[in-house]
Amino acid sequence: MDNGEIQVTLLRPEGIVTGIRYKGIENLLDTRIQEDRRGYWDLYWNEPGGPGVFDIVKGTDYRVILQNENQLEISFTRTWNSSQKGTLVPLNIDTRFVMLEGSHGFYTYSIYEHMEGWPDFNLNETRVAFKLNEDLFRNMAVDQNRQRRMPLSDDRNHNRGQPLAYPEAVRLVDPIESEFAGQVDDKYQYSSNTEDIKVHGWMSTDPPVGFWQITPSHEFRSGGPSKQQLTSHVGPTTLSVFISGHYMGQDKLPMFRNGEPWKKVFGPIFIYLNSAPLGSKTQALWEDAENQGYQFWTKSDVNGSFVINNIRPGTYNLYASVPSFIGDYKSDQTITIRPGDNTDLGDLIYTPPRTGPTLWEIGYPDRSAAEFFIPGPDPKFINPLYIGFDRYRQYGLWEQYNILYPNEDLVYTINSSDYRKDWFFAHVTRKTEDNLYKATTWKIRFHLTNVGQRTCTLRLALASANWCKLQVRFNNLNMYHPHFTTGTIGKDNAIARHGIHGLYWLFNIDVRSNWLVEGENVLYLTQANNIGPFSGLMYDYIRFEGSSTGS
Repeated sequence: MDNGEIQVTLLRPEGIVTGIRYKGIENLLDTRIQEDRRGYWDLYWNEPGGPGVFDIVKGTDYRVILQNENQLEISFTRTWNSSQKGTLVPLNIDTRFVMLEGSHGFYTYSIYEHMEGWPDFNLNETRVAFKLNEDLFRNMAVDQNRQRRMPLSDDRNHNRGQPLAYPEAVRLVDPIESEFAGQVDDKYQYSSNTEDIKVHGWMSTDPPVGFWQITPSHEFRSGGPSKQQLTSHVGPTTLSVFISGHYMGQDKLPMFRNGEPWKKVFGPIFIYLNSAPLGSKTQALWEDAENQGYQFWTKSDVNGSFVINNIRPGTYNLYASVPSFIGDYKSDQTITIRPGDNTDLGDLIYTPPRTGPTLWEIGYPDRSAAEFFIPGPDPKFINPLYIGFDRYRQYGLWEQYNILYPNEDLVYTINSSDYRKDWFFAHVTRKTEDNLYKATTWKIRFHLTNVGQRTCTLRLALASANWCKLQVRFNNLNMYHPHFTTGTIGKDNAIARHGIHGLYWLFNIDVRSNWLVEGENVLYLTQANNIGPFSGLMYDYIRFEGSSTGS
């Protein structure tokens, strides 16, 4: 594909981008790796109960969809049949590339289709990736604040880097360039909320060239506006992720069942090149009823009014959340959007859960643990980008809990403790001297008078949970008989992946008067799963309410 500004070379019929020529630079992609690993679509899937399969999507046929003086569009297709069961994902895949006259870039999008009667499968992840020429692209920009010069991919090799708790994280012990010595390289440190992923990419200073992925809209992604997604990482690699279990949990991913037809367009993503470097929470969310289609969201004005334009026809649920209020609004009706319709929903009233006055509270209800205490990084595991902001993105902060609380777990006293300094951002396990992990119990001390015989309410809003079991009890030291337990919840792993939130959970617990005493009370919160360092949770907000008529 050549429009006089750029030249894009693709393998046919596979539809793999092997070369991008621009401003006299022969190839912006990494020519040291094999051709089918330079610019591609991929996915990760499994049959129910089967192992995961990673697949770089390669077409078996191609055709020119449109060609005139203004536009070129090429289609690369792969059609599934029953003989491929177990080896290829049961989808028809059509990957497209589009180039416009005079444009300093090109578009790519893909169409996935599951036909009626085809086998069950889980789609765990799908994305588009480009691996760039490392001799040129050393400076990465994720957003306006997160921009830095990056280490080299060879710095991660075993003779130069020290593997850490998971393969994606490496401490650079003997990097090629000494400025990176002691730093941690970890792709999860550069993830972003979906609503914030607009432009990200890489810059070359000599010659001055930028390689940018631009996302013009997000309706084809899964997980909503606050879902964390990967962007770029060392390599240099730039990504757009459309479906992913990161920060989400595998149980929230699409599963396609036998007899269930499904079709979806992912993208477009605009790859833009330039010859000089580029220098409140969502309140209304549309989500399709099956969590497998398209999502549209917006932010309301100060009066709560909102408009969402250009919604794809279909049937949707309506959700909303409001900072400073716990819980979710969900419309009790599905909403059908038809071509050309203007749908007026009228007044939507959300009544947050409450049974009585607030006796005490910890944190701020914003679906995040950002307001709690986030320790400084271990000097051995530093990323200098996050010294002044987003401290939660530093590697290994979960290990600071043992240092801050070497003998006893966290104790928080209402009316004297400060959640900004005294409430650790993540409720994690404790590492023992023999490298095992044990459950931890946090205590909240509070004073009550006139307990009476009325029921109070404890509201526990969680910003994240990963293979944890939260046990709740009042004034009861017996670990085996909690007053309330969640069972095992969560698979979003935000602690390891440097997020400050994952999936939101809200538990409303009726507290009987015989659990409480006059005077000093203690609430015990036990994270009872101890299968590893990342079995834990993040609290968003805790509120203890009195009864509507009691003291």
